[in-house]
Amino acid sequence: MWALTSLLLVGVAQAAIPNAMLRGMPSLPKVPVPERSITSPNGTALPNITTVYHFDQLIDHNNPGLGTFKQRYWMNWEYYEPGGPIVFMTPGEVNAEDYVGYITNDTINGLIAQQQNGAAIIIEHRFFGFSNPYDNLKSQSLALLTIQQAIDDLVYFATTADLPMPGGDAVKPSQAPWIILFQHDDRLKSKPGIFWAGYGSSATVQTITYVASLQSLQTSIELLLSSSKHSDYYNYFTPIREYMPQNCSSDVQAVIAYLDQMYAANDTAGIQTLQEAFALGSLGHVGDFATALQYNLWDWQSLDPDVGPGSMFYQFCDALEVKDGVNAGPGGWGLEHAINSWGNFWNTTYYNQICQDQGVEACLGTFVLTDPYWTNVTVNNSGRSWFWLVCNQIGFYQVGPPEGQPAIVSRILQPSFVERQCVNMFPEAFSSPPEPPTAETNAMYAGWNVNIPRLFFANGLRDPWRGGTVSADGLNKPNTTSMPIYMSDGFHCSDLITDNGIIDPTIAVVQEAGLRYMKEWLAEWKPSA
Repeated sequence: MWALTSLLLVGVAQAAIPNAMLRGMPSLPKVPVPERSITSPNGTALPNITTVYHFDQLIDHNNPGLGTFKQRYWMNWEYYEPGGPIVFMTPGEVNAEDYVGYITNDTINGLIAQQQNGAAIIIEHRFFGFSNPYDNLKSQSLALLTIQQAIDDLVYFATTADLPMPGGDAVKPSQAPWIILFQHDDRLKSKPGIFWAGYGSSATVQTITYVASLQSLQTSIELLLSSSKHSDYYNYFTPIREYMPQNCSSDVQAVIAYLDQMYAANDTAGIQTLQEAFALGSLGHVGDFATALQYNLWDWQSLDPDVGPGSMFYQFCDALEVKDGVNAGPGGWGLEHAINSWGNFWNTTYYNQICQDQGVEACLGTFVLTDPYWTNVTVNNSGRSWFWLVCNQIGFYQVGPPEGQPAIVSRILQPSFVERQCVNMFPEAFSSPPEPPTAETNAMYAGWNVNIPRLFFANGLRDPWRGGTVSADGLNKPNTTSMPIYMSDGFHCSDLITDNGIIDPTIAVVQEAGLRYMKEWLAEWKPSA
């Protein structure tokens, strides 16, 4: 979602939660931890890769006197030989213990380590999982959750950590090359000499802003580069609309258009009838109903090339488009059938999947401010920590598109609907709905203007976050040997998973290119004097 201005590259969907930005937060595909013993190249048995290590990280890089906190990390040195690189990643705004598989060769991280005789590390992001400077997630504590503090965490780790492997005290960036892999929320302050090379998978380098009446893709890009207005990322849904089954897209658009027409006409009775078709009649605000309809679309982000018809997203489309064993044509079955079949899917399958035994308002409502969702400040609450970043620095509100563009998401949902929720969750920090300073963020970290040597970008055509990457439609970022840009037919971060290259040849091309560039660039590295 934003820019990188040096080789300090930082990587920065979950259960039923009532906020659009939280449900659609960027996340890596999960990789199972292999059930095998780990040995070094000389045959020495190594610790299980699920072993947790702790690093004494600075609470505040601007005030080291505040002390340190325990930051968790995991490491695998089964391929390491002296002189090899350190392959480094944070899996982002999550509890990192679910992503330990990323230090094995089931991922591009491990493939790089294997090819280059390196070691692989993942480190947990501050204020996520159990890497917390304080024992709560109150606004006062979260004041130290910023992009720059997270970047500085990675630098401080790389330059001071003594790693648990043999010789791990002699692999600082001046002594060994460090490669950083990153995906979401990557903004880099210029600190040359820390990371020799980088691999960005679905890396969102630009925070997206919106000015009304975008007339064309090229105009959109120009305005986005200069705008300081709302953080409106309606383009999250563009690849979904373009690459989902066309009949499914047609019927979803029909239902959304019907809802928006009734809202414009103030037809509250009609809206109530529509909500009741989904068994959501008790939702007191139409914005919450419009958000609920997004949930089926957010399931797209969890797709991978090996995901078949059994996935929740395709179950949803089949429910709309297969009638008496017959598939609808490109135009779908039409509004009446779409309402009935979509509503029935919620009634029989989807509501239980996302809400389980919660009531409608408790699961999907956003207006009851005493709900624990807004007030729970205990640690290991990724949604709350993520939303702090959303409200303060990055925006990316996933809302309806401007008039005149196809809509699979209701235009009832505007940035103000999400900004209101920042006040709900952080009343001590916001007395009124904030507008995240995305223009300032892009100016500080370069955004789409990123130009860093030895930085490899891998993007996916079907990734809903592609609009914030260097492969955004209309951007036409040059592909160079110094900063290569590759794109597969994949989804979000599909190139990170080794097996996806076996299934999809376009992903194999990206993976092979990434490995080739890492080999070339590492051959150029020399230790500092």
